Amino acid sequence: MNSPAAPTTLLLSAEELAKTYPRSPAPALTRFSLEVAPGEIVGLLGPNGAGKTTAISLMTGLLAPDAGRVNICGVDFFAHPRKVRGWIGLVPQHIALYPNLTAAENLAYFGSMYRIKAAELKSRVAACLETVGLAAHADGRVGTFSGGMKRRANLAVALLHRPRMLFLDEPTAGVDPQSRNLILERLSELSRTGTGMLYTTHYIEEAERICRRVAVVDEGRIIAQGSPRELMAAHPGCGDLGQVFLRLTGKELRD
Repeated sequence: MNSPAAPTTLLLSAEELAKTYPRSPAPALTRFSLEVAPGEIVGLLGPNGAGKTTAISLMTGLLAPDAGRVNICGVDFFAHPRKVRGWIGLVPQHIALYPNLTAAENLAYFGSMYRIKAAELKSRVAACLETVGLAAHADGRVGTFSGGMKRRANLAVALLHRPRMLFLDEPTAGVDPQSRNLILERLSELSRTGTGMLYTTHYIEEAERICRRVAVVDEGRIIAQGSPRELMAAHPGCGDLGQVFLRLTGKELRD
């Protein structure tokens, strides 16, 4: 399903992105720049309201930026959106499935939107459900699924068309430990095939486990970036990435 892409060493290059919402007193995102290489999982960490979901929305074409550019596989997203959309996948923060359809029916519907040919679609649906541990529940209505099963089905949809670059916005929010572990294992396996990922989460230990590099964003700006080990080395006295995060963003509540 993947279309040929221009030769490049980067799957994602976001440069100087900016966004201010109407009637908002402050920018949601300012001078946001980030890169993802093939096979790299980059974590995007930040408190509530820091700008993570806005960044994902800009980089996946759901929102238009006030300034900046996004290249996917070396191609300008905003100049060639139809060409680029076939190369990316999005796992949104909220479940984007039809509750009255079965898991297989949901995937078949979204697969048709990706224009996967009928001869291939059935096998892709089966393979993606197997990947997320839902093969035995293919004929179950999504509305009857547990939270973890819905999250895994949400991920399966994003994998249908074999995206080169995957955006994941809190894909394990509110799920059981077993589902979380399976999702993290599958993403690590996927990265070894060359797929790049941008991963937002409030579970800092997830970023330590699967992310080669993390970017901490607060008040719409990236305030620190590097591997978990590099960030801990830059902040003596912090025993883990969670402590680094609190030192950078503070302990005040963000409601």
